[in-house]
Amino acid sequence: MKYCHACGKEVVPSDPVGRKDTCPHCRAELRCCLNCFFHEPAVYNECRESQADRVLEKDRANFCEYFRFQEGGMRSAPKPGASVRDNLDSLFRK
Repeated sequence: MKYCHACGKEVVPSDPVGRKDTCPHCRAELRCCLNCFFHEPAVYNECRESQADRVLEKDRANFCEYFRFQEGGMRSAPKPGASVRDNLDSLFRK
């Protein structure tokens, strides 16, 4: 299943996802970093693909050659106010 980064609703994008494809629910652009499998806020340039060009506007359509639509549910955002130590501690609790 594939979901829109903006509204969280399920989408069925064309294959391959075109630069002008938008979410039928909220009209957000689908071929953007926030919908990409390689997007990771915690890494350099927020992208796990080391050869990808830098993209400044992560929520806007782009021409990245490495774009692959993220499968499954939306990534969970960090809890507001939670410190890094709290997050690490929660990993090791039984």
